[in-house]
Amino acid sequence: MDKKDWDYVHDVASEAEWTPGLRDIFEYRDLGIKDGTKGDYVAHIVKANGKKSKDEVQHWHVHDCNFQFVFVLKGWAKFEYEGQGVRKIQKGDCILQIPLLKHRELDCSDDFEVLEIVSPADFETRIVDAPAEEAAD
Repeated sequence: MDKKDWDYVHDVASEAEWTPGLRDIFEYRDLGIKDGTKGDYVAHIVKANGKKSKDEVQHWHVHDCNFQFVFVLKGWAKFEYEGQGVRKIQKGDCILQIPLLKHRELDCSDDFEVLEIVSPADFETRIVDAPAEEAAD
């Protein structure tokens, strides 16, 4: 087994800090995995904060990453995925989002909350043109 130079991490829930992040309508709780894995992964809880503003991520976009896992902890959201159509994800659902999959958020509940794990930790999000089949509609 290849032992990485990672650090043990214990993120204490009672000491959690919620901060702004990629999206203005969400708050983010970093779980310490980015530092613990030396940037190989990031794990955070993302939750709706009650704001209703529109943002670029509601347009078609991709994440420049090689792994993205999403587990819904509360609520629901509707996303549209290239080649997959519109999908409603809700509490208990899990998604393995393949690298560079074009997608966009359509709507989410006021209590929407997910656990997201991404590799690498520092990934870019890029706005892209709609997939060919959606652009033709």
